[in-house]
Amino acid sequence: MPELPEVETVRRGLAPTMEGARIARLELRRKDLRFPFPDGLEARVTGRSIVALGRRAKYLLIDLDNGTTIISHLGMSGSFRIEVEQLSDRPGEFHHPRSKDEKHDHAIFHLEGPKGASRVIYNDPRRFGFMDVAQRCELDLNPFLFGLGPEPTGNELSAAYLAERFAGKAQPLKSALLDQKNIAGLGNIYVCEALWRAHLRPTRAAASIVTTSGKPNKQMELLVASIRDVIADAIKAGGSSLRDHIKTDGSLGYFQHSFAVYDRESLPCGNPGCGGTVARIVQAGRSTFYCPACQK
Repeated sequence: MPELPEVETVRRGLAPTMEGARIARLELRRKDLRFPFPDGLEARVTGRSIVALGRRAKYLLIDLDNGTTIISHLGMSGSFRIEVEQLSDRPGEFHHPRSKDEKHDHAIFHLEGPKGASRVIYNDPRRFGFMDVAQRCELDLNPFLFGLGPEPTGNELSAAYLAERFAGKAQPLKSALLDQKNIAGLGNIYVCEALWRAHLRPTRAAASIVTTSGKPNKQMELLVASIRDVIADAIKAGGSSLRDHIKTDGSLGYFQHSFAVYDRESLPCGNPGCGGTVARIVQAGRSTFYCPACQK
């Protein structure tokens, strides 16, 4: 499933085409994805202008000029692609090749923008993604967004905040980091990578990096810095192209080439002087990769 860096990469890829454009028509080719499309979605958004593209955790937010926001989740295999009308008097414009799986094109935004007509197409073979709609002023009350913790790249995430959330918790550290109520948008891949950078074993208790007085210790400080760094590095690399994820222009993300532990079972640990070997265990039904030698 695409994680925060992948969704942020999609947002950045779509923004130049979608922001400032008018939705001439929204074409829905089926009644549902993972959930049914909201009633009257086409009529609600047709003719509206897109004022901004945002992101909350793993959700893409499309803000319209009437205060409405389209909430989109990519699910397991969802992706957007852009098709720009080829105009002979616009050098440099190009038409992205159409997907070979057009039967999985389920929602098409027909746009009119400063650069001409374009289409933004949502393709989802497994149909685990979905779209919802809400008023911008009520987003925090939306069932999908309600109760989410702070963004891993935002100022609200701090060692002090995380210490307050983790104090007294025997829950494994990895599980606590995956809890979206603690931090929004962190997924399995980047939690594994952040814990490796922080030299923390994923199975240790969350409370073990909090002092008896409830304050963050140095390990907690390093963990927060590692989370920020690994997310920033992944966004810079365009995300990780695992399974079905591709960027909006059809190209691939490259952070998977920088994985230190994820999916590297039995390979040498990359920490200088470690000499350990990456291991794989299963936690709550999900694979965890770590180095038993240097993650304590």
